[in-house]
Amino acid sequence: MIFRRYFWLSLVVILCTLVWTQPVHAAKYVQSTTPTIFFHGYNSGAHAEQFMVNGIKKAGVSKTSITAEVDADGKVTLLGTIPRQAANPLVMVNFENSRNTDYTMQGQWVKNVIVKLQDRYHFKRINIEAHSMGNLAVMYYLLHDGRDHRLPQIQKQAALAGTFDGAMGWNEPANLTINPKTGKPSRENASFKKLLPLRHTYPQQIKVLNLYGDLGNGNDSQVSNNSSRTLRYLINDRAASYKEVKITGPNASHELLHRNPQVNRELIKFFWEK
Repeated sequence: MIFRRYFWLSLVVILCTLVWTQPVHAAKYVQSTTPTIFFHGYNSGAHAEQFMVNGIKKAGVSKTSITAEVDADGKVTLLGTIPRQAANPLVMVNFENSRNTDYTMQGQWVKNVIVKLQDRYHFKRINIEAHSMGNLAVMYYLLHDGRDHRLPQIQKQAALAGTFDGAMGWNEPANLTINPKTGKPSRENASFKKLLPLRHTYPQQIKVLNLYGDLGNGNDSQVSNNSSRTLRYLINDRAASYKEVKITGPNASHELLHRNPQVNRELIKFFWEK
């Protein structure tokens, strides 16, 4: 009898917790079937997206995450399943060839992921987050396919430590400065120049959040804030909205930004808070 009494008491407590928790999350966050797709940077992988995804799920935004594996030939395999009507599903992308610097090819891989998700789940809208060089893959996708309305349309785009005008010690122009009002760089590297047509074609429905880390000297140890902030020039006031957020502190270094609780809070606020 005592066991039975405790069993029913425990069951009531669990049910009450579930009933209480769901409305709280539903009231705080958008409940949408639109997926958010995460792209990693150079020489990285889906593991770099795991902290963000885990934090987003822990906050109660979503219960669903899957992985999109992209092999060296661009073939996409989806690992996991997104249940019908799942709220705010999350998709972690893993490029097998993570050292590829052919941005046109990477843009095609982004398209392959989006098409695979569309074929499987018939999504009409998507959100995108990208870290470091993954932002160039996204921008080259937008350059070539951003106006194709047969594809799911991007609603929100979050850029984290974007290497839009290069990375320090590699392809970032020397002594790079920008116009703080327009984001126009003092010099443009080759890949940036190829993206300039986006100034006239960037999809106007997209809301943009640009996050970059500053360790106190205008860079995150690998990418200058000026390079990241040139995104403003590429989208040329065409976006539905544009916001920059500077991340500071010890976790503002390039390799730690995707493991930074402040970044998670900004992403949750941007993508899902009502």
